[in-house]
Amino acid sequence: MSEIQTVPESRRFLSALGPGLAGALSVTLIHEGARRVLSHPPRMDVLGKRSLKKGLRWFGVRPSHGRRLHRQALVGDIISNSLFYALVALGRPRRPYLRGVLLGTLAGVGAVLLPPFLGLGRSPRRAKRSTALLTVAWYLLGGLSAARATRTV
Repeated sequence: MSEIQTVPESRRFLSALGPGLAGALSVTLIHEGARRVLSHPPRMDVLGKRSLKKGLRWFGVRPSHGRRLHRQALVGDIISNSLFYALVALGRPRRPYLRGVLLGTLAGVGAVLLPPFLGLGRSPRRAKRSTALLTVAWYLLGGLSAARATRTV
């Protein structure tokens, strides 16, 4: 009788966090860089601050302000996006780019359409069409970055 070698689920998930972090960092870096140079960039940092404030208030905690709130929102974005993009590295190792494209596109479309429904103010799609397209493109880039990172693990 032959033994089948299986990797424990917790170990697979931990190894998927590396590519997830690569995807999250690429999205965060492009957002932060673009908001400093573009006239109408997607302001996912603003949505991050709003969601952090809303969550903290729900728990009865007084949220921070200014730069401290901005840093906390960035850390929260990196953590949540890392967990999301880690899904790219889970599953069959033969198709990470397909998962990266699907998950990145899904995240981008969600970032464009969901903010008003979540009580986070108006969505980026109402600002300019180019803003919405950049949002989807950048999250897609994050999915592709996570997929590429699976090839190096």
